[in-house]
Amino acid sequence: MIDKRQPTLATAVAAIPDGAQVLVGGFGDAGVPFELLHALLDQGTRELTLVCNNAGTRDVGIAALILARRVRKIICSHPRPPLSEAFANAYRAGQIELECVPQGTLAERLRAGGAGLGPFFTPTGYGTLLAKGKEQRVVDGTGYVLEQPLRGDFALVRAHQADRWGNLMYRWAARNFNPVMCMAARHTIAQVDRFVELGALAPEAVMTPGIFVKTVVALEE
Repeated sequence: MIDKRQPTLATAVAAIPDGAQVLVGGFGDAGVPFELLHALLDQGTRELTLVCNNAGTRDVGIAALILARRVRKIICSHPRPPLSEAFANAYRAGQIELECVPQGTLAERLRAGGAGLGPFFTPTGYGTLLAKGKEQRVVDGTGYVLEQPLRGDFALVRAHQADRWGNLMYRWAARNFNPVMCMAARHTIAQVDRFVELGALAPEAVMTPGIFVKTVVALEE
């Protein structure tokens, strides 16, 4: 019997080792798996590379990991949202690396990684510092930058509901980066608000099929 449910947040993140590349879903605060991130903090995991939309805010989630010196590198499109002093101070002190990626390029790199595709050309960033060290071409008068697929050892995502097979349904804007990150990771861990019985999610309501999810944990259990 397939059952991907874990009893606690701690057991859900136990497989993540030091040095892992972790995809972290969310946009602003919507869809961010704060509780999983705090479980990872409690576990003591270090030298992480985080792939995310922004570099964390206040002193929670990604910012909490940065404050504890657990993050080696951030790959994101928006490193300085409001209240992002944890990242800013760590970056100025040389304690963390940054790879800044335009948001659409970040999403497409993850999609390519999840779909098993190779590099792709995009006009975004051509002729700028973001293209430094990358192959650039001009085709029919338009400049392009060659970008690489982006994958993760793990993905941490937040959904609204899940069944025991790991089928996920997101709530409103919390969908954002989460589905594509599930596809691009070798091991996806999802925190959900609640479990539902197998078959309770209508097929058209399943936004991430369980084949892309290895572990689910419910906050209300």
